Amino acid sequence: MDEPLSNLDAKLRVQTRAEILRIQQRLGTTTVYVTHDQVEAMTMGDRIAVMRDGILQQVGTPPQLYTSPVNVFVAAFIGSPAMNFATVRAEDGKLKLGSANLELSGRAARAAQERKGKNLLIGFRPEDLEIGNGGAAAGVVRLPAKIEVVEYLGNQELLHADAEGNEVVALVPSERDVKVGQRVEFTIPSGKLHLFDPETEETLV
Repeated sequence: MDEPLSNLDAKLRVQTRAEILRIQQRLGTTTVYVTHDQVEAMTMGDRIAVMRDGILQQVGTPPQLYTSPVNVFVAAFIGSPAMNFATVRAEDGKLKLGSANLELSGRAARAAQERKGKNLLIGFRPEDLEIGNGGAAAGVVRLPAKIEVVEYLGNQELLHADAEGNEVVALVPSERDVKVGQRVEFTIPSGKLHLFDPETEETLV
């Protein structure tokens, strides 16, 4: 099936997506489904093969591609809103982002230690960012930021913020009632932080 839903409006696309899944599950027929829409890939695929310029990048289940992307291309393609990226400098078990020090733990800390003095690319998903949570607990990366735009989505808000000169998008519960111009401290579980080599764009953890 080659992009069968591309010309449908949003509502009909969701309905047809579900109907195709019902038919496929009832027939039990292996189906190859081609799409540029990552939501279709994630919701419909038992296994996803991500390709770039005709070259296979990664094959896996939707959760595997979401949690363990092998490179920047897969990380940016999977997930909505898209993953945040920023360039940092590796130091002793931590990362330097502008004037902010991102304290690390586990595999991320070891990767930073091994590449001390080099620039790295970090990635983190909007839904993994929280505001002011984590206290003094270990394994939490803290990122100061200033809110620039708030998009109200009902039970959630999409926050666009400036973090040391980098645009960061966060998806948080709307009850946090964040205002434009407010300074916040985002926290990210260290295990949710992705590290990439800026030259090869391959994952380091």
